[in-house]
Order: sequence, then C-alpha cells, then structure tokens
Amino acid sequence: MSLAEQPFATVLERHPPVAEFVAALALPPAAPGASLGQWLAGLPDEALFDAGMERGQMLDHLERLVAEVRTMAEMPGERVDSLTLLGGRDKSGRAEDLKLVFHAGEIVCIVGPTGSGKSRLLADIECLAQGDTPTGRRVLVNGAEPSAERRYAPDRKLVAQLSQNMNFVVDLSVCELIEMHARCRMVADPEGLALTVIACANALTGEKFAADSAVTQLSGGQTRALMIADAALLSASPVVLIDEIENAGVDRKRALDLLVGGAKIVLVSTHDPLLALRGARRLVIRNGGIAAVLDTSVAERRNLQRIERLDAALMGIRERLRAGLRIEEELPWAE
Repeated sequence: MSLAEQPFATVLERHPPVAEFVAALALPPAAPGASLGQWLAGLPDEALFDAGMERGQMLDHLERLVAEVRTMAEMPGERVDSLTLLGGRDKSGRAEDLKLVFHAGEIVCIVGPTGSGKSRLLADIECLAQGDTPTGRRVLVNGAEPSAERRYAPDRKLVAQLSQNMNFVVDLSVCELIEMHARCRMVADPEGLALTVIACANALTGEKFAADSAVTQLSGGQTRALMIADAALLSASPVVLIDEIENAGVDRKRALDLLVGGAKIVLVSTHDPLLALRGARRLVIRNGGIAAVLDTSVAERRNLQRIERLDAALMGIRERLRAGLRIEEELPWAE
C-alpha cells in the first residue's frame, strides 16, 4: 500500500517525522478515517501556499522523508576501532616523520603554546584530511582511506568537535533541543534520554540548569557540559575532539571518564596539567608540527594524583566563594 493510500492517523503514528512536519506547518487535521491522499486533496490552497508546495510536491516530500528515515533506521552504525594519523609538515615545511594510531577508549592530549598549531591538528582530524590541508597530513579510519562520501556525509559524521566558543541561535529549550537530536537518532524514548543527558550535564558543571531553560541563555560552562553529555550519551560520532575544556567550568575528570566509557576516541587540546597527564599519550606541538610524542610515565601518574587533590581543594574554595563565604584560614598546601 502506498503512503497516500494509508490512513492519515496511521501515517502520523508510524512515522513521527511526518507528524512533526504537519505540526510544524500547523496544517489542519484529516477527517476521521481519511487517507493521507484524501487529506492532501482536502487541504485549503492557503495552507499549501504557506507551506510553499503544491499538492504533488508535498506528497513527494513526505514519501522521501519516510524513505530517508527508514534508511537511517536500517543503516548499521559504523564502528571505528582506530584512527591513524600520517604525518605531514610543519610551518617551515619540515616533515613530520611519524605514524600514530589512536584506539577506541583512548584519551590523547595535545599540548603546546598558544598559536603552535593545536587547533590545526584537531581540524585535520575533524575533516579526515587526505593531504588536502595546509599541513599535508592524512587520516585513515580503521587503517583505510575513507571514501569521499564518508568524509562529507553531513548526517553520519565520524567526528564530533567541541570548540572553545559554542553558541546556540535556536529558539528552543534545552529539553526540546536534546529531544530533537534524540528523535533524529531514532531512539526509542527521546523524552527519557533527553532528561538523562540533562542530568548528566548538570553533574559536570557547578552551574545547574533546568530542562526548560532556553539554550540561548546557557553560560559557556553549561553549554560545554551539555554538549559533552550529548556527545557521550547520544551522538553517533565515535571520535570526539575537545579544544580547551579547562576554561569552561566543567568537571574535567568526570567529563573524560564519561566520554571514554562510551568507547570513543578522545583527543583533547589543553594547557591543563590535570588533563594533559590523564591521557595515555600527549602530542607536543611546535611551529605547526608534532615535535614529540610522550607516553605518560608512572611518575607522572603519581603526580597526577597530587594535582587532583590540589584541584579538589581549589574547587572547594570556588564553591565557598559562590556561597558568599570567607577564605581566611591558613591553606597548608599554598606555601
């Protein structure tokens, strides 16, 4: 049975994107028992004019929408076990003589002075560069060169990037935004998952926000926490790139544990020793190139524990300041 022959009510029930399309355009409902085709035939000309379509065009659009959603639902998720970075050249043209393999569940940190080329490295990975960026680097997926379709498909991106400055322009609440993403991912319970993502985000930031908060009113820390929770729990992208999470007021340890727990490859550009020493490796960037690759040593792991204790103490002081309390006692670790 074609889509036009099916009962209008059944189409809305079986295909939520069609129901959302009808609701978004405020189209009038069908008569009881009417088919989709009968509903279309009975739409007033004014409604079609407002939608910017003719009757035949609207039917074609709905058929394509149903077909695309079905294809997405049947498409298996692409598993990425590894990314391979093949070296290019630095700003002076000196070759990066290296081949690096990043595995699922691994944290790799990128360190270097401001302007050294950390963001350029993240950009090369984000676009799955094939020698077509200023550095000449190449990125392989599971050991093979990605196809052009794989690189540029907007609906199935392998890489999610959280940049330093993230702003929303949509007029939606936090819950509405995450629910919309969940519906695009075809999850069974978009409302429930949205609430889970929001609760997770609130666990990452000291600035709690409500589900009905407007996304345009979120602070930088709240925005970053929301996007980290979304990337960990909802995004299909198996690779996550983060640019300087330390400036966002986010619980960095918990954020990284959350992302790695989702079996994602995580690369973090950072100046923060707490983050830099948490990765299995850190890439040292100088003059636009990877100058060194350092494995985190046992001694550095011990020092990381000390840094975490200092960071926890500083976080406690921040919370007391937020509460309007004084900090007048001797701080033994500040000497």
